[in-house]
Amino acid sequence: MKSRLVQLALFVCLTWWQSCWAGETSLRYFPVGSIYEYRWKLLELALNRTQTSGEIIKLLPYSDDVTQNRAVQLLQGGAIDVIALGTNAEREAQMQPVKIDILRGIVGFRIFVIRSADQNRIAQMDEAALKKELKFGLNRQWADLPVMLANGMIVETSTSYEPLFQMLANGRFDAFPRGLNEAARELSERKQIYPQLAVERSKALFFPFPIYFWVARDNAALAQRIEKGLNLALADGSFRRLFETYHASEIAALKKEKRQVIRLNSPILPANTPPVDTSWWWQ
Repeated sequence: MKSRLVQLALFVCLTWWQSCWAGETSLRYFPVGSIYEYRWKLLELALNRTQTSGEIIKLLPYSDDVTQNRAVQLLQGGAIDVIALGTNAEREAQMQPVKIDILRGIVGFRIFVIRSADQNRIAQMDEAALKKELKFGLNRQWADLPVMLANGMIVETSTSYEPLFQMLANGRFDAFPRGLNEAARELSERKQIYPQLAVERSKALFFPFPIYFWVARDNAALAQRIEKGLNLALADGSFRRLFETYHASEIAALKKEKRQVIRLNSPILPANTPPVDTSWWWQ
């Protein structure tokens, strides 16, 4: 009996020692979903670039259905470790940004999810008509809502994301502006539910809208590690290769299309925001 107790104690000590030596790092992240997969693969890449010997890194999705504002509160309280969202002055006051645009401006290139029947009507609109006649749908917590309003767009809002597709299908608004990297993927996932929706083919909006990784303001060590890892990935080309792998179809399609691009001013960017570099996908 004593021998078994000794063996058990040795096993517990060995397990504890191995876990300490391995230095397991677990981080909970937000947002979650297929359109965000690239963001977390990039975070994984950055963390791997700064990984210590024997360290085990686990990225865990925060899978509760919460709003962006609630996610910021959860990050401040420690329930979430890393957020990947667009910037504005309010968020920079609440959280610590890693000021490297992880999506290279592609989310600010907005194409529209519309009802298929409206393709020709929208194609015939000029910029003035687009602002006067087209009603857009957005989540009221999204950082780009003030951009649309400041540029004279008519906007219908929702408190959450998924109902916007139903609202569009039901005629509550005319166009759901989505990032170039988002629209086709989102529709593909919902084609059985909303067969009447399509990606509009003639127009796009563009405004500078960098997406950052964010951590709690008191977690400077994590922010510095992510920044170092991203810079190393930029230097060795792995950052760009990952970006191009995930966005190859969108980049190829954009080169073939002839879209009228309407540029918008962005009043939400803090004064020290680095310029957006779109050269990886759009000259």
